[in-house]
Order: sequence, then C-alpha cells, then structure tokens
Amino acid sequence: MDVSQAKQEHLLALKVMRLTKPTLFTNLPVTCEERDLPGDLFSRLMRDDPSTIKGAETLMLGEMLTLPQNFGNIFLGETFSSYISVHNDSSQVVKDILVKADLQTSSQRLNLSASNSAVAELKPECCIDDVIHHEVKEIGTHILVCAVSYTTQYGEKLYFRKFFKFQVLKPLDVKTKFYNAETDEVFLEAQIQNITTSPMFMEKVSLEPSMMYNVTELNTVTHQDHGVSTFGKMSYLQPMDTRQYLYCLTPKAEYAEKAGVIKGVTVIGKLDIVWKTNLGERGRLQTSQLQRMAPGYGDIRLSMEVIPDTVNLEEPFDIRCKITNCSERTMDLLVDMINTSSVHWCGVSGRALGKLSPGASLSLPLTLLASVQGLQSISGLRLTDSFLKRTYEYDDVAQVCVICPS
Repeated sequence: MDVSQAKQEHLLALKVMRLTKPTLFTNLPVTCEERDLPGDLFSRLMRDDPSTIKGAETLMLGEMLTLPQNFGNIFLGETFSSYISVHNDSSQVVKDILVKADLQTSSQRLNLSASNSAVAELKPECCIDDVIHHEVKEIGTHILVCAVSYTTQYGEKLYFRKFFKFQVLKPLDVKTKFYNAETDEVFLEAQIQNITTSPMFMEKVSLEPSMMYNVTELNTVTHQDHGVSTFGKMSYLQPMDTRQYLYCLTPKAEYAEKAGVIKGVTVIGKLDIVWKTNLGERGRLQTSQLQRMAPGYGDIRLSMEVIPDTVNLEEPFDIRCKITNCSERTMDLLVDMINTSSVHWCGVSGRALGKLSPGASLSLPLTLLASVQGLQSISGLRLTDSFLKRTYEYDDVAQVCVICPS
C-alpha cells in the first residue's frame, strides 16, 4: 500500500489498516531415512515443533494461524474491509472532528464513511474508530482517500489527508461457447479458470437466463434417485485449474412458437459465481449479459422432429420435418424431393403444402429408402414459394446409419 501525506505537524494521528482473516501456517518438513546419518533427529524435531499437526508432522499444513504481514491481494468480487483510527496525540482537547473515507476508482468516487457527522470533541489519548466495508466491483487501481478535519482549542481549523493505493486483480477467467440445436434450444458451455494463487471452494455457479428462456443445469448425474454433482462433494478449484459448466436454455411457451422473435434473440443471460477462499472469505462475481450470434435461418427454417438413428438397407423408413416461416410475409409452399445416389424419396414430388403465415409452422411426414450402407446424408429437399417464385434447397438435412439386416 502506497502512502502519501503532507509533512505537517498535527494534533491528530490517522492510522488505516486492512482487515483480513489469518491463514493457516505452513512449514517445510525435512525428513530422512533412519539409516541415514541424522537418524531420527529430524523426526523428533518435527514432533516437538508446536506448529505441526500431531500424528501428521510431515504434512505442510500446520495447526497455527498466521496473521497477514502485508496488504495482500484484493480480487474482484471480494469485500474490502478497513479499520480507520484517529488518535489524539496532543495534550489538548480537539473539537469538531470529521473523518471522511472515499474510494476513488477509474470511473467513480464512493463515500465509505459510516457517519458524516462531526464528533464534538476528542480528549487527549482518546481515539475515534470506524470500520468500512466495500464490495469491489472494478478491476484496476483503487485509491482510498482518508480526510480528517478538526478545530483546535484556540479556534484554528486544520485539515489533512492520506492516500492508500492498491490494485484489484481478476480472480477468474471466464470463457463461454454457444451451441445452437436443431430445435430452438441453446446450449451454453462456461469455462471457469482459477487464476489466483490459492484454491477456491466453488459455492455456486448458476446461469440467470433472460426473460425469454428457461434454463436447465446439466452439471449433475442421477444416482439413487437424486442428483449428484459431476464435480464431487468437495467442489474445489485449484490454482490455474479450469472447470466446464453446461446449461441448456429452452424458449418459454409464449415465445416458442414465435420463430421470428426467437431467431433474433442474442441476449442469453448472465453467470452468477460465488466462491470461498482461505478461512471462508466470500467472493461473488456476476458477468455482463452473455450474447450469442443469432442463427441465420433465412426465410424458411427446416428442422427434424423425428428421425431414426439406424435404418435397414433397402427398407423404407419414416421421418418428420418441421417447416417454419421465419419471414414477415405469407408463403404458398411446394415441396420437391430429388433422389441422390444413396437415398431415394418415396411419395409424390411437387405437391403443394398450402399457405404458411409469418411465424407459423407445419409438420411434414416423409418416407425414404436407403440403397447404400454406412452413414448417409439426407439431401435433395427443395421448397418453393409460389408467390415470389423463390426456391430454397436443403442438403445434408440430417444423417442416418444404414445397416444390412442379418
């Protein structure tokens, strides 16, 4: 912590100390085999050491607590606590003492004083104490400005300030990836890395969705009729370790049928992360609104509702497609089915599907036959809007595995 202060004799002394929890004492065990020259000397010394754990002397973690020797690191999302004390070092009574504490960041200045009223008088060897708390929400340089004004017994008004400068670091590195499903579902993968020097207990990692979506967490597995976290009972994240969290967002019922509305939604929600470090010090971090690239469906969206995973060679099988009008005009659709070298369509090609209003959908059952084994792509569907004489072709709509029945 950097301190700068005007060199002037004052009746009052200002002291500012950061309040942090102690840490567990760590020692470096030194061992050797009994046949070595020291024999059991090292073992006896560790057993007699009051800082070691009895019965587990070779562990680095001890039973004693260590008070912080310096200002330490402050990370985004933690609570900065500080003790402010103004002591009367003089032999005279000081009047109208006003202590003010402000925190200056790169974007704003915050008043952290618990009270803005002046103390009537302060006798010699007495002090005024205050504890301030602030949840750190910005990265970068912070300056704690402590100002003291008072009046001497002769009516002279004096004033001085002290500046305490510290850096706020980023505790977590959060990366996100979006996956758009064939339906309107969106999958979010959040990669969270601990970039501090101490382990973290991940108390909560949740996704707060936007108003158009419901969210399902996919970070548990079912075991004996109840969900168990995929990360185990003790959800610790070691320094520089990364963990992946997965979420599924589904449109709410009132928006699910509005294809045009859902298509343009880019705001998904925000992550809420809560962790604990050392002896239970709590930190919380909320990301800004996460945004995805809106999928480009064009005027017509074609998706698969029903399709088998495996089909028999040269045997008909059924699929069901969903056609959605994503434009702002009514369409009159015709469907054409064009055979490929491996997949053949069964049915009448060029038939009319009727009119489809904006945002509406229709279900289209189709029958196919595969003539080649292996993983085959379903291609050759073509939709035509008779109003505008515009054609939409769809290749590689889906894939099926074709096997030869024994």
